[in-house]
Amino acid sequence: MQSIGLSFPDLKGFLDQKVDLYNQPGFIELDPICIPHKFTSKQDIEIMGFWSAMLAWGQRKTIINKCNELIRLMDGAPYDFITNHQDTDLKRFSGFKHRTFNDTDTLYFVEFFKQHYKIYDSLESAFLPVARIEKQPVYRDEYLDLAASGSNMNSSASSPCFVGELKSHVVEDALNYFRGYFFSLPDFPRRTIKHVSSPQQKSTCKRLNMFLRWMVRNDGRGVDFGIWKSIKPSDLICPTDVHVERVARKLKLITRKQVDWQTAMELTENLRRLDPADPVKYDFALFGLGIEEQFQRSLI
Repeated sequence: MQSIGLSFPDLKGFLDQKVDLYNQPGFIELDPICIPHKFTSKQDIEIMGFWSAMLAWGQRKTIINKCNELIRLMDGAPYDFITNHQDTDLKRFSGFKHRTFNDTDTLYFVEFFKQHYKIYDSLESAFLPVARIEKQPVYRDEYLDLAASGSNMNSSASSPCFVGELKSHVVEDALNYFRGYFFSLPDFPRRTIKHVSSPQQKSTCKRLNMFLRWMVRNDGRGVDFGIWKSIKPSDLICPTDVHVERVARKLKLITRKQVDWQTAMELTENLRRLDPADPVKYDFALFGLGIEEQFQRSLI
């Protein structure tokens, strides 16, 4: 692996320096991760972390404003509202909108959270198929249908060339499972399906991978929360948005022409060579280089 004339040690040193620069609380205020940082309880962090990740497209200022609006609509206490609201309380969400995400989608998110937290005390269980063996679900028995999408959850979206290179398909399996589980409530809105992606759709799953990074990584730097323990940082897949992708291509960390799940896997595998235990820490470097420094436009 060689990039724009940099040797492996030089590339690692360059990116490690950028991780140190951007992986610090000073950048939280301008990033959607500031939303779950408003809370201290695990469930509030999970709920608003998930929501801010799912709404994370467009200008960051607008994303943050919309998430703050959701917090106000839930009386400043997301978990308490989710678990104790009355049907009449849901009228307040009428008209809520962020780009193509509207009040119908919002109400389904609320209902999913309500049903999930009736059984489990953490959203982490929604990404762990084995967790359902221990408790009786309130969801449809056929939740594995991936919301009747016709997908086969047992198949892999990854190219065979990555099988064995990556230590496991932990995150790929978790995301495929989660989408089926998320849309397993009766009468889910068909329109909401587009807001939750999975590797089986060949998506990079940028928002869900970002959410998992927030929940799983715990490096003591005060940015990511590290409140989930079932998935290891070494298993995470790098969130691959347009900024990360362009910088990664310039650094020759991506060679694949398409931008899909396999692209995210290729990027992560190359980052794993820089740090096998915590490859996704380089998300800070790649995103910071793209957003803050416009590195992809430089002549270097």
